[in-house]
Amino acid sequence: MPGAFVSTDRIRSLFTEAMSQMYRTEVPQYGTLIELVGEVNAEVLARDQELSERLRRAGELERIDVERHGAIRLGTAEELFTIRRLFAVMGMQSVGYYDLSVAGVPVHSTCFRPVDEAALNINPFRVFTSLLRLELIEDEELRAEAAAILAKRQIYTPRAITLIEQHEKAGGLTEAEAMEFVAEALETFRWHGEATVSAETYKRLHDAHRLIADVVSFKGPHINHLTPRTLDIDEVQRRMPERGITPKAVIEGPPRRNCDILLRQTSFKALEEPIAFTGAAGTTSGTHTARFGEIEQRGVALTAKGRALYDRLLATVRSEVQVGASGAKAGDYDTELTERFKALPDSWDELRREGLAFFHYSASPEGIAARGKLPSDPEILIAKGYLRFDPIIYEDFLPVSAAGIFQSNLGTDQQQNYAMRSNRAAFEEALGADVQDELALYAERQTASLDMAMEKLGLSGLKLKTVA
Repeated sequence: MPGAFVSTDRIRSLFTEAMSQMYRTEVPQYGTLIELVGEVNAEVLARDQELSERLRRAGELERIDVERHGAIRLGTAEELFTIRRLFAVMGMQSVGYYDLSVAGVPVHSTCFRPVDEAALNINPFRVFTSLLRLELIEDEELRAEAAAILAKRQIYTPRAITLIEQHEKAGGLTEAEAMEFVAEALETFRWHGEATVSAETYKRLHDAHRLIADVVSFKGPHINHLTPRTLDIDEVQRRMPERGITPKAVIEGPPRRNCDILLRQTSFKALEEPIAFTGAAGTTSGTHTARFGEIEQRGVALTAKGRALYDRLLATVRSEVQVGASGAKAGDYDTELTERFKALPDSWDELRREGLAFFHYSASPEGIAARGKLPSDPEILIAKGYLRFDPIIYEDFLPVSAAGIFQSNLGTDQQQNYAMRSNRAAFEEALGADVQDELALYAERQTASLDMAMEKLGLSGLKLKTVA
């Protein structure tokens, strides 16, 4: 009917497609990457019917081709506050707090994404959003100058702000308004080849940290990568050089396993792009390196117990085998990673029984047909195929992996380990909202699925001892 509001899922999908088209134009290698990932995914699904069926049962099969995550870096609390409101128009909420100072990167971050299962399966678009921590700039004069530069910019168009306010007041946007909103919001993420600072100021910011120069020197937080999801990241990594793409030295995250966990990521090196600097004598030309391509492979979300084991295993490997700036020891690192992670079970049933991962439970057709005659032991229900469990895909990020990608695309593959300098309270104050706990969201999904499955089996109230 005329004037009816469209869903936030619809707006998110429109924005994802527009962003992808824009980035494909700006970074042609992204298009090559999308084609390669599509090719590998089709091959994996054709040969692995069990995986294909599991994805179909979980409602994830249709989302694989549209799945993307992007990343932006903001400079001020006001910019973060408004981006929360902008993403809310697309049905995306702030989930998780990430302290990237663990790798010497002066930002802290969150992930904006949909949170309920139905919305995730329609379009799980995520944006890893970082806020520059000016307090980590040691040079007081440079810190003050960076703050002054950022205070002068407005990264949102006036019309985008108007449409955000309209959505908040009216409770939605019409199709025409949604299309206009997407076009206006896209301007915030567009690449601009003109810096807002002089070459001299850029150099001082760059010398303090390359990421500081990237955040402060431009009139907007250009999207610095878009990431498709692959079902075999090792194969994509192997084939990237065949397409003229040089991947980073190591895949970030856990090693290759039979049962994928959390998140594995790789990328190609950032582009060196021409930019024009401002100055009293007019513009001068130079280059800037920030935008790159990234690929990810997602596995099961781990419980607090599983995540603690993952973090401990990863920390022991990184402390003993550090990859050098040019990728030296990458092979040693991969070998050691695989060996150490043998301590984490590599079967779905073991992960479930030990309470290490989150699963979606469902009643099988055979179980529903036998309703009223079923045993009350959940393990027998599972063993006989009456109660099924499928991994809940990890929708979030890993701070060490994110920092590793950042470091690689700031010019080095060298792994670094720093003390955390977390300040979640300051981040949430700037955001204007609490950051949601991703573990609580996974636990809610697992519990809801189990309750529904048991109800369909006529066993309401029956619990699994292994449910974390």
